[in-house]
Amino acid sequence: MAPTSTPQTPFGRVLTAMVTPFTADGALDLDGAQRLATHLVDAGNDGLIINGTTGESPTTTDAEKSDLVRAVLEAVGDRAHIVAGVGTNDTHHSVELAKAAEETGAHGLLVVTPYYNKPPQEGLYRHFTAVADATELPVMLYDIPGRSGVPISTETLVRLAEHPRIIANKDAKGDLGRASWAIARSGLAWYSGDDMLNLPLLSVGAVGFVSVVGHVVTPDLRALVDAFVAGDVQKATEIHQKLLPVYTGMFRTQGVMTTKAALALQGLPAGPLRSPMVECSPEEIEQLKIDLAAGGVQL
Repeated sequence: MAPTSTPQTPFGRVLTAMVTPFTADGALDLDGAQRLATHLVDAGNDGLIINGTTGESPTTTDAEKSDLVRAVLEAVGDRAHIVAGVGTNDTHHSVELAKAAEETGAHGLLVVTPYYNKPPQEGLYRHFTAVADATELPVMLYDIPGRSGVPISTETLVRLAEHPRIIANKDAKGDLGRASWAIARSGLAWYSGDDMLNLPLLSVGAVGFVSVVGHVVTPDLRALVDAFVAGDVQKATEIHQKLLPVYTGMFRTQGVMTTKAALALQGLPAGPLRSPMVECSPEEIEQLKIDLAAGGVQL
């Protein structure tokens, strides 16, 4: 049974898009995944995104995806929302992944905009609707035109929000004006998908975050959103400014690379990356240490 939620915060407020730990030989590390998931929920996450981009989903098999969701559910499924990433650029494949996630016991689905093939808005509408129709699980859309090549337009978001199971959007569009209109018109629960914009998106109506830096600063993210919701915008702003070096440092290069490097520095499960991702260089790791220390992260 998934943890309690409200219509305003259907997946909680603070979620981390979890990396997928691998063993030294590149195999799935299910024990490490359970330990990392437990650490992240203990730190204050309301939920975890499994098999997202930060989870290296392009290079894990469908069977590995199911095994990973099953393992994380076993570890923390009674106290955190476990949301399975099922988005691909093939609607049929996404539908099959959604069904598998439901069968495995996931609490919700994250569905990214189809990437590379650049469908028109009607194609996006049909894609997301087909995935939402395939299961009884609540769906969080994921709008990230920098990776997908195509934004989900405000009009399409409003249309999709009419679907009873499409209830949230992860926004990595980087456009506060568009976000403002889409939040107001769609009524979707809005989650920041761009850590640098966590606080600004709250200010225009977002309810929480799907974070990468949550791997290392979940308590700060929790304090930020709690302060904002309580009306203490000054405190929220102070935390935002404290975290600026972390936001910057974790995205100097590809986020999976720096996240796994940061976890390794803290002695947490991460392991190697699957090609075409590569490990951070020694110089990049030294810069990451400087950035994290400047943001108050203990290594």
